[in-house]
Amino acid sequence: MNERYDDMYQAASRYYVQGETMDAIAKQLGLSRSSVSRLLKQARQTGLVRISLADDSGSRSPVATALDRVFGVRVHLVAVRESASENRRFDQVARLAGRLLSEAVTDHCVIGVAWGVTASAVVRYLQPKPLVGSTVVQMNGGTNQWSSGIPYVGEILQSVGDAFTSRVVYFPVPAFFDYAETKRAMWRERSVQNVIGLQRRMDVAVFGVGCLKARVASHVYSAGYMDDDDKLGLAADGVVGDVATVLLREDGSWRDIGFNERASGLTPAELAHVPRRFCVVADPSRAAAVVGALRAGTTTDLVIDEGTARAVLDRL
Repeated sequence: MNERYDDMYQAASRYYVQGETMDAIAKQLGLSRSSVSRLLKQARQTGLVRISLADDSGSRSPVATALDRVFGVRVHLVAVRESASENRRFDQVARLAGRLLSEAVTDHCVIGVAWGVTASAVVRYLQPKPLVGSTVVQMNGGTNQWSSGIPYVGEILQSVGDAFTSRVVYFPVPAFFDYAETKRAMWRERSVQNVIGLQRRMDVAVFGVGCLKARVASHVYSAGYMDDDDKLGLAADGVVGDVATVLLREDGSWRDIGFNERASGLTPAELAHVPRRFCVVADPSRAAAVVGALRAGTTTDLVIDEGTARAVLDRL
């Protein structure tokens, strides 16, 4: 153990475990108080110290309580000024989601990540937490006819793997297959079965809610994964959005949507087996899709800003 790490360990142990003051620690270690403060900060940043909240029941505001009562989910509400920009709203919700996900993961767990605009924001705020024997798995395919999707999806998943020192397993299949029979054949391949097997063992999952008509465009609807005719047909069938590329109506139905026979993501029924499922959303224009996702039972923990939460309640 090098001297710097030893000082950091001693400072963290004395401050968080033994309850000593920074002044007392500085005197014992022969350091300045500001040096002790820096050591404690580094201990948190490196994951040596892991801070979690004892209260895991979510927010307790009237809006959060109403959503909990209707959908049976923990609501983690972010208070954002009404005058805040869309980027500011999105950033603050992603920041909370990153912290909550960091607190939820543990050694030997399987962490599922559905790529998208939301996930790319959340991973920026993950708190480093070295884990033992943990795996990050991609929840839905990312290729389309124009792109392999690897740079975009890979950066998101690798960020999670780096934050938690975890193995990363990719799912190199299309987001949507051209033919349902092609998907059925691919699902019999052993390499695909290995990934599906990991998905079935997920302990934690994090995802956003895609929306056909969101103000902040969903990646799956803006990056070549479907054409305009596809989107028009889906809208005519009542589709409002998706979770992990599985399409949903506002009433929560999804089983009879033909497009889903070609989708690569986990269905709401499959997601329901995951103990912790973080749905992250910060866009009032996605309210209909959020209602559909919640009614479909995709979520245990909803991380949302107050404005979007009110927009969701207004649709009930």
